Amino acid sequence: MRPHVNDAHRRHLGLIALLSVLLALIAVPAGPLAKAHAAACGTANVAQGRTATASSTENAGTAASNAVDGNAGTRWSSAFSDPQWLQVDLGSSQTLCEVVLTWEAAYASAYQIQISSNGTDWSTVASTTTGAGGTETRAVSGTGRYVRMNGTARHTQYGYSLWEFAVHTTDGGTGPIQGGGDLGPNVLVFSPSTTGIQAKLDQIFQQQEAAQFGTGRYALLFKPGTYNNINANIGFYTSIAGLGLSPDDTTFNGDVTVDAGWFNGNATQNFWRSAENLALNPVNGTDRWAVAQAAPFRRMHVKGGLNLAPNGYGWASGGYIADSKIDGTVGPYSQQQWYTRDSSVGGWTNGVWNMVFSGVQGAPAQSFPNPPYTTLDTTPVSREKPFLYLDGNDYKVFVPAKRTNARGTTWGAGAPQGSSIPLSQFYVVKPGATAATINAALAQGLNLLFTPGIYHVDQTINVNRADTVVFGLGLATIVPDNGVTAMKVADVDGVKLAGFLIDAGTVNSPVLLQVGPQGAAADHSANPTTVQDVFIRIGGAGPGKATTSMEVNSDDTIIDHTWIWRADHGAGVGWDTNAADYGLRVNGDDVLATGLFVEHFKKYDVQWSGQNGRTIFYQNEIAYDAPNQAAIQNGATKGWAAYKVDDSVTTHEAWGVGSYCNFTTDPTIRMDHGFEVPVKPGVKMHDVLVVSLGGMGQYDHVINSTGSATSGTSTVPSNVVSFP
Repeated sequence: MRPHVNDAHRRHLGLIALLSVLLALIAVPAGPLAKAHAAACGTANVAQGRTATASSTENAGTAASNAVDGNAGTRWSSAFSDPQWLQVDLGSSQTLCEVVLTWEAAYASAYQIQISSNGTDWSTVASTTTGAGGTETRAVSGTGRYVRMNGTARHTQYGYSLWEFAVHTTDGGTGPIQGGGDLGPNVLVFSPSTTGIQAKLDQIFQQQEAAQFGTGRYALLFKPGTYNNINANIGFYTSIAGLGLSPDDTTFNGDVTVDAGWFNGNATQNFWRSAENLALNPVNGTDRWAVAQAAPFRRMHVKGGLNLAPNGYGWASGGYIADSKIDGTVGPYSQQQWYTRDSSVGGWTNGVWNMVFSGVQGAPAQSFPNPPYTTLDTTPVSREKPFLYLDGNDYKVFVPAKRTNARGTTWGAGAPQGSSIPLSQFYVVKPGATAATINAALAQGLNLLFTPGIYHVDQTINVNRADTVVFGLGLATIVPDNGVTAMKVADVDGVKLAGFLIDAGTVNSPVLLQVGPQGAAADHSANPTTVQDVFIRIGGAGPGKATTSMEVNSDDTIIDHTWIWRADHGAGVGWDTNAADYGLRVNGDDVLATGLFVEHFKKYDVQWSGQNGRTIFYQNEIAYDAPNQAAIQNGATKGWAAYKVDDSVTTHEAWGVGSYCNFTTDPTIRMDHGFEVPVKPGVKMHDVLVVSLGGMGQYDHVINSTGSATSGTSTVPSNVVSFP
């Protein structure tokens, strides 16, 4: 550390550096030559967020990455000796035109700017022995992947210290990023006159039916009109949707089907697919949608019945319906649990463990646990997911309005309430897009529409503008590299995140999705941020790690249907291979979760610290692969609760929540309880259950020390109707 006695001297140096910056700004020519150079050299800083390394660091708070984070308040500083260097990997070979060094008071009087194709062999493209500190702009010419500041003489007795190290290229952004354009190669748009529709649907289904961890991503979009003799089987990473403003604008005389033939009639792994904004006249009167987690059925009109079980009534593990109308009866049959919100049904036939309804016309009456129906007359606050539609020949995204105490669909009785955003106001993100370009588009004021694909990001996607829409088609998948956080949302009003998957990278990320910075405190009740059909995965497609999957710090956030999953099967799976401690951590106040699925984390699957939180429907499985009792011991408590409300919380309420254990490695493991909450008048839990799957582990209680223990191998829930 620099000695404290030199603080006054360092303040003096800082004033000198500030003066030099101001003088440099005054001295910058504003004539045609200066403008021509700026235009030719572009505006994007291609070093921002890239991997930076250095010969040394002064201390843990002055890492090399601080010089390329875009934050003028953080810095890199070196040891107090010569020579020292800082370098950045641009990720690919690029043609450079300019390097900008923003020095702290401890600057270099002599240094070289060097480039390299391999990070080993360097060429000098600029040098000085009379460095002046402040902000120095060096014109350079050369092509390389790596760029280095090689300092050979310090101006002070301290080290070298840079607030920012920026690199510009000849093709790095000479003009604004354009919104709109085509939807990319993996979006298929059909009209009623399109030939060969069924053959194309069959081709994609054949490819995606069993591709649980494959790389294919597809969106199947249908223009308004009537389509005859359609049977659209929907496989992994496939979304099907109509392009009308109402579901009834796009009608199939046929079916949109999910079954489980690929898995011998077991639907518990029918994940990652969706159906939205269509009307169906099922061929035999009943459509089949046999899915598990991360498979939303939204804004659908089924002019008949809906069967939620696979052919043969094999196992099925729960799902989600919203803003839909099913004219006939919904038959869940073997579905273990299900959540339906703000919809209309002609009837409901049965329930296994946990059927939850809020704002559903025609829902069965409250009767938990026999039958296991949890029914709320309305949903306290909701806003439907944005959707793509055609206005004439122009694509637009419709953003539905917020509703309070909602009941029934948003459509069918006049024009839907909300606003339309033309596609020209979206950066249409296609495979190969970089995080730097995505952030530049956001900074420019564009929204984001991710087309189907897999996107590796080497810097955090920063959503800083109120009312920004980040919308994915075809389960677009974001993978953070080098341990970065995939996405952060500022503490602003009305951001809409919808329809994408975040897949943890191989280097541990502290958090994958952060909604609001820590300490966020603004009131967003009039215009909350929504997180809808945003799914998070740790492992399965390959090794992945993250300490926390989703962290919600902004008040009033609505989490509407998420599946946060530490993989229990697939590739890169193991107690330490896909390590992840927490699924969802809520620190914001007045946060509402509707349709919350979180599974298999090593500590708390859900930890809730904010006041006045509410959850309507929760489905959880404790980590299957815990090696022994000691591995999940939480102090004096056996096991980490599936849902933990912190002791400091005075108001919290949840309805229709369940946790299941299936300790496949050591079936003798016991959990003290599935749910842990403070015993306070304002903390209320309704219709709570725990289940031991076939006796593979047991719970001693349901909530705290309340509720009977599970026992034996009969897979019978232990229920608590109301707590306290």
